Amino acid sequence: MVAVEPATVLFATALATAVVGLVVAGYAYRGYRRNDSLAMFYLSIGIALIAAGPVAVSYGLAPLLSLSDAASLLGVLWVTIAGLIAILYSLEGT
Repeated sequence: MVAVEPATVLFATALATAVVGLVVAGYAYRGYRRNDSLAMFYLSIGIALIAAGPVAVSYGLAPLLSLSDAASLLGVLWVTIAGLIAILYSLEGT
């Protein structure tokens, strides 16, 4: 039996989360284009930030900028908060 590194499983799971989240965000964006609904636009942005943002920070920005674990986690939390604010605005603000 071939042993799979935990880091490989973690990366594959993170990548799958980002891909599925971007597909859902794409559907929300299509809803925005079809109905000209600003709420759907902010919903699509929020979903994309929540699903793909942490992956982009963890596997893109953190290694590129040589961020510490704490700085990387802070970036993940900031992008998640930004996504939640966009979703909140889509539900309440428009």
